[in-house]
Amino acid sequence: MPLSEHEQRMLEQMERALYAEDPKFASALEGSGLRTYTRRRVYQAVAGFLVGIALLMAGMVAKQVWLSVVGFLVMLGCAVLAVTGWRKAPKPGEQPAAGATGAGPQARRPARQRRSVMDRIEERWQRRRDEQQGGQ
Repeated sequence: MPLSEHEQRMLEQMERALYAEDPKFASALEGSGLRTYTRRRVYQAVAGFLVGIALLMAGMVAKQVWLSVVGFLVMLGCAVLAVTGWRKAPKPGEQPAAGATGAGPQARRPARQRRSVMDRIEERWQRRRDEQQGGQ
């Protein structure tokens, strides 16, 4: 669900305040957190897949069908998590897409050159400032 205009403005104001208060901290938070999270999620899914294989084999050796079925389900679930986590992981140096779900109006717009968050914020700030000065 996309944010409303008011929510987007509030978020932009909070981002500006964060950048103004502590630019090092803000830039550290900008991109690496999501990449680390998705990479960790993929590794956990691979480990779970291996556990599922072990359960499947243990069920076959012990002749316990239910254990093999549980192992297969664990493998299937972890494979789905690994694939979805891998697709969502941004490439190094790439910003995560805001409308990654494809449901928002951003998905229908043609692709354009990516700009940094600060560039967009500064552009909007300048536009608002010009509108306020023009109206007075």
